[in-house]
Amino acid sequence: MFTGIIEEIGSIKKIFTKPAGAVITIEAEGIFDDLKVGDSLSVDGVCLTITKIERPELQADVSRETLNKTTLGSWRPGYQVNLERALTPTSRMGGHIVQGHVDATGTVKKKLQDGAGCTLYLEVPVGLTRYLVEKGSIAINGVSLTIAEIWGSIFSIAVIPHTLERTNLRWLKPGDAVNVEADIIAKYIYRYLGEEEKGKGDERNLMDLLEKGGYL
Repeated sequence: MFTGIIEEIGSIKKIFTKPAGAVITIEAEGIFDDLKVGDSLSVDGVCLTITKIERPELQADVSRETLNKTTLGSWRPGYQVNLERALTPTSRMGGHIVQGHVDATGTVKKKLQDGAGCTLYLEVPVGLTRYLVEKGSIAINGVSLTIAEIWGSIFSIAVIPHTLERTNLRWLKPGDAVNVEADIIAKYIYRYLGEEEKGKGDERNLMDLLEKGGYL
């Protein structure tokens, strides 16, 4: 489990593909102090298990499903990735609950600079729109962010200068693919309330169900 508060940006050094998936080698700097083989690491929002550590590099295995479902399949040596170690019992919960289980990839539609910050406009598959809530949480490339506005399958997020400086969101441009993980709490609420609304299809969204359940 993670918080979506990125600790540093690492760099992909090598990617070795194999029939069952791939092995990636990542170069990092400041995350090695309490890191050991078998630990989980969020890499651009993808939860991976560390299999080898030789500072300043570490390795992780990647399944074929992960390659197909995330942006990882398009990574090449030199690609910059957001890194976050897993939560500990004493960690501060600065972002929101992020599992590292990417739901789908989204697409950057527009990026507007706002001083040292920016506003990103992202599009996600229709199946994820049910979990989008204005002022709700979402993880983009592992970064905990807040949804500002929603227009169907497109939503905006305001990215503050500090987040741009410390993550790879600074390099995003229109057309780029990103890893998207919806808020786990939104998923559970939708599933719980949706049990009484079976058969109505994916046009239902979380806000509709909350209102129908008397929560709004």
